[in-house]
Parts: sequence; C-alpha cells; structure tokens
Amino acid sequence: MERSRSGRRGESIAEDYLLDQGYRIVKRNFRLGRNGEIDLIAFDGAALVFIEVKYRRSNTYGSPEDAVTAGKRRQLRRIAEGFLAINPQQASEYRFDVIAIEETRDGIAIRHWKNAFW
Repeated sequence: MERSRSGRRGESIAEDYLLDQGYRIVKRNFRLGRNGEIDLIAFDGAALVFIEVKYRRSNTYGSPEDAVTAGKRRQLRRIAEGFLAINPQQASEYRFDVIAIEETRDGIAIRHWKNAFW
C-alpha cells in the first residue's frame, strides 16, 4: 500500500514537471495485460515519449535510475509496442525518457533523462 502511494506521488510530481516543460500528457498508467504498465505517455512537440518515473524517499536502495534495469527496459519496449498497436499515433519520433525523483534535505530533486534508452 505504501509503495503504491509513493509511486502515485512520484508520478504526480513528474506529471506537473512535464506540463511545466510544455509536454502534453496522452495517457497515465497505460497497462498492457500482465506485461505491466508505462507510467506516463506524452507528446514533447511532435515526439511521442514513453516515460518511466522512479521515485525514492532516500538513497538507501540506490538512485532511482538504478531501478531501470535491462529487464525493465525490455518490458517498457513491449508495452510501448502494444500501446502503438492499439492506439496508432502520428509522431515524428518515439523515445523513452526516465524521470528520477529523490527527496533530499533541500526538497525534491528531479533528473530528467531524455532518450534514456531504445
């Protein structure tokens, strides 16, 4: 329960950040059966972006980016392919971004990794 609540908090912070950056949100928490989900899907100009959000209240278990493993990247690619098959989008490019959010003594730190993998 606590984990999903903190995940939703991270996704909300990321969504606000993206909107401030001019992104247009297309879908939140797109689920493809048992394959998992993509946290946010948005347009950045003409590019369709699949966004993985990682949120940490501390660095006890490493940085948020550390959680985007090779297996997670494969899973996200499969889900993105499913999304595109179901929802054909007109986009000049597609990419995967990672938004890493950490709570620090000074507040919230956000790192946005554009085109983090393919």
